[in-house]
Amino acid sequence: MIGIQFEHGAPETEVWRALHGASALHRFAGKWIIAVDPDIDPDNADALFWAMSYRCQPQHDLKLLPHKDPGHGPRGPHDGGETAAVLVNAMLKGTYAPVALPQREFMERARAIWERLGLPPLMPQSPWHGYDLGHWPEELARQARMAVESNYLALGAELERQRRADVAMNEPVKRE
Repeated sequence: MIGIQFEHGAPETEVWRALHGASALHRFAGKWIIAVDPDIDPDNADALFWAMSYRCQPQHDLKLLPHKDPGHGPRGPHDGGETAAVLVNAMLKGTYAPVALPQREFMERARAIWERLGLPPLMPQSPWHGYDLGHWPEELARQARMAVESNYLALGAELERQRRADVAMNEPVKRE
């Protein structure tokens, strides 16, 4: 498996060009070649599988390259020993809400407290803190700051004023 990390927003043509190029890089490696964003660690198989599961639509983002020379080692029983490569575009295709974890500053502060208390060493895996994926409206950022500043009562009162009386709690959304 080969993971290739791209800058966020890299042109799709460049992503596919790199995936095709990587498939020819080593004859003995690269049956699965995955393009990921900077927030995915290409050396972490769990992160690659996660990106493939949640950022890839196979009908659009997967290509099979037949007739790959297997290189070293025993040849398979099918297709005269040839193998294939699977190219996967597991990159974000738009803007999304932030990763639903506390921001880095809060996680680092919690880690410092953890270590000061002499608790067992932490071994966090990515993602170990929240980060922006392109869509975090200023209104939500303002509400998050209110929560961090312990303005819970003011935030609650504000949200209560926004509550609609004409819609019952958990009412299904009706499309017309």
